[in-house]
Amino acid sequence: MESVSTRQKSAYAALKGEFGYKNVMQTPRVTKVIVSVGTGKVQDKQKIALIKDRLARITGQKPSSRPAKQSIASFKLRQGDPIGMQITLRGTRMVHFLDKLIHLALPQTRDFQGLKRTAIDAMGNYSLGIKEHTIFPECGDEELKDVFPMGITIVTTAKGKKEAEAFLRHIGIPLVAA
Repeated sequence: MESVSTRQKSAYAALKGEFGYKNVMQTPRVTKVIVSVGTGKVQDKQKIALIKDRLARITGQKPSSRPAKQSIASFKLRQGDPIGMQITLRGTRMVHFLDKLIHLALPQTRDFQGLKRTAIDAMGNYSLGIKEHTIFPECGDEELKDVFPMGITIVTTAKGKKEAEAFLRHIGIPLVAA
């Protein structure tokens, strides 16, 4: 079980023939991982504190609150109301989170067959949604009453879909074959 950082360092040797890299700096790499949770307009302070605590435990970093960008009268939402939380991981925390996601959390999801290749955008970033935060080992089984979903975006320096797909496969992201 190789770590993401080890595989990221060996990406040049593995991908230079396919994409014609002439320099190690041309090789794609993961720059950051963004973990976000939408809380909606929740009035319950305990639930917000619970989500904040779980996110901090899962990622190892305190989440920041995200305010609403505009008011929407039909949802009784005002501009500036907190409606979500977000964490941007870089460096060693990012590598540890990706290792945990690839090797521990994703295999625990129900009926896991792999991740879809269509979630790679044109800029080479990969976005996935997780329905239950309880797949991470930091969350105990007794906490099943307050389950929340989360979105994870892996931001890479790849220049396109094909390059990003080859790089993500190389670092160990389990993408479904075509």
